Amino acid sequence: MGKPTGHLLRQLRSLMKNKHHLPEVIQGYIIPSEDAHQNEYLASCDLRREFISGFSGSAGTAIVTETKAALWTDGRYHLHAEKQLDLNWTLMRDGLSETPTQEDWLIQELPRGSKIGVDPWVITHGKWHKISQSLLAAGLSLVYAEKNLVDLVWADHNRPDPPSEGLMVLDISFTGKTWQQKVKEARGTMKKKKADALVVTALDEIAWLFNLRGADVTFNPVFFAYAMITQDEVSLFIDDAKLDKAVSKHLGLDSVNGNNQIKVTVHPYEGISDAIKEAASSGARIWISLSSSAALVRLVHRTQLISDPSPLARSKAVKNAVEIEGMREAHIRDAVALCEYFSWLEQEVPKDDLTEVTGAAKLEGFRREQENFVSLSFETISAVGSNGAIIHYRPAEETDRMISNEELYLCDSGAQFKDGTTDVTRTWHFGVPSKRERECFTRVLKGHIALARAVFPNKTTGHRLDTLARMALWDAGLDYLHGTGHGIGSFLNVHEGPQGIGFRSRENEAPLEAGMMVTDEPGYYEDGAFGIRIENVLLVKPVELQNNFKNRGYLGFEPITLFPIQTKLLMPSMLTTEEIDWINWYHGLCAEKVGSALREQGRTSALNWLIKETVALG
Repeated sequence: MGKPTGHLLRQLRSLMKNKHHLPEVIQGYIIPSEDAHQNEYLASCDLRREFISGFSGSAGTAIVTETKAALWTDGRYHLHAEKQLDLNWTLMRDGLSETPTQEDWLIQELPRGSKIGVDPWVITHGKWHKISQSLLAAGLSLVYAEKNLVDLVWADHNRPDPPSEGLMVLDISFTGKTWQQKVKEARGTMKKKKADALVVTALDEIAWLFNLRGADVTFNPVFFAYAMITQDEVSLFIDDAKLDKAVSKHLGLDSVNGNNQIKVTVHPYEGISDAIKEAASSGARIWISLSSSAALVRLVHRTQLISDPSPLARSKAVKNAVEIEGMREAHIRDAVALCEYFSWLEQEVPKDDLTEVTGAAKLEGFRREQENFVSLSFETISAVGSNGAIIHYRPAEETDRMISNEELYLCDSGAQFKDGTTDVTRTWHFGVPSKRERECFTRVLKGHIALARAVFPNKTTGHRLDTLARMALWDAGLDYLHGTGHGIGSFLNVHEGPQGIGFRSRENEAPLEAGMMVTDEPGYYEDGAFGIRIENVLLVKPVELQNNFKNRGYLGFEPITLFPIQTKLLMPSMLTTEEIDWINWYHGLCAEKVGSALREQGRTSALNWLIKETVALG
């Protein structure tokens, strides 16, 4: 049972009827997960859905009516939510055929004429429009609740203060391009679209554009700001207390700008709305993505609006040569830490005093020893047995279990280095795995290999490749309820768009291009028993083939993650010759690249462990 929420819901429902805070009484209230920048991971002061519902997963939407409270979340979090929601809440298992959409549920629960409120800052304009149209067709209406009602409730319950961390200047040796070059490229794209102004609201795009990093959101090196680019000016909307001398020098704030230099003008963070209004009133054509907040997009008349996805999203996703090499080096150092950890686990697990929590802390310690380490890239998933079946499990004192030689251990972890971001999952058994565990593990690996070996036409979307990772599981009537892969940043967010690999087709899904990076992470989970996932980061790269149909070009993948896959968990009889060859080739890479780094760092026991775990399959 999760935290009690009855008193919070009573306060919220009272506010839904209070015309002092709302222009009219509302019968329903939507609480999305996102903040004003539509971040997946949030600062503690923006965890509104978690505060009101008790559910801490990174994805989900809560809806409260006068008599009911429901929470939608995807397959990664079904078990997680079951454990955290109290009896005031109904869990809506998104992704299952019997689960109604949020709009259908509201239409079913509320009479015609009902009004449903939402804070326009924490919902994208695209989602606002979709929900609004569905409700309108059924005689209900979606209305702007200009004051966030959860914030009003939270004010009486010690809401955390907003973050005020400083910024880090990222040298060109890590970025490969100056921020001025990036602005020039953005302006070139704007000209092609006939856009007078580009409004940037995504925090990772702003950090990438200016070659700055922050610490306002845990695990994500971003900072709260907005940006606006025109052909004459670059405006940064930010708390100027964050701008120390190094940042001011980096942005040229203290220098006299010549005619050929790009000028940055700093404005208060809250000034973005007025800046958009001013640009709109001058007749400017304004490029602002529909994935930006409804609060900002609504300020631009549709005749002046360019609503395509932000061009910076693609520019950031397609890594340059310096970023690619940095990612390779970061993943080798990350693998060094992982070799140290799993070598250590092999020695410590038989002592029966090692837990999920202490294991996660030890792994973080090994990573901290590596050059250019900044932080973890997300909270480590260190999960034993049945905890591994909770897809986004987080080890905690109340759920902590012993890592033993009798159950599967799933470890999903990553780090932020100045030259790259890592995200890797391995499933391990320190004793004798069961036949069922070996069969399921082998099917997951077959899917992983099928995707890793894929060759496909340029501009193919990840959605079209997702089936490759599931076929071996489908052959046995098995599957998993999460996407197969996500983009990943270069010392930026561990989950990065606009590309991905998943079973759902997404609006405005970006096709895969050379230079992008995605994860390959199929899995299988048996509730109450175990979880299996194998995850590598892959680089999308051109491949040369015998033919080149219609001159379209073909792409494939290069593994950037280099860490052994436990062969003890395999059933070799289920593998094809090509799959065995791939495993041996991959383990050869791990032994060569990571082995060299282990030798350089004098980590002999970890090196010996690596050599043992990369012995070729016969």
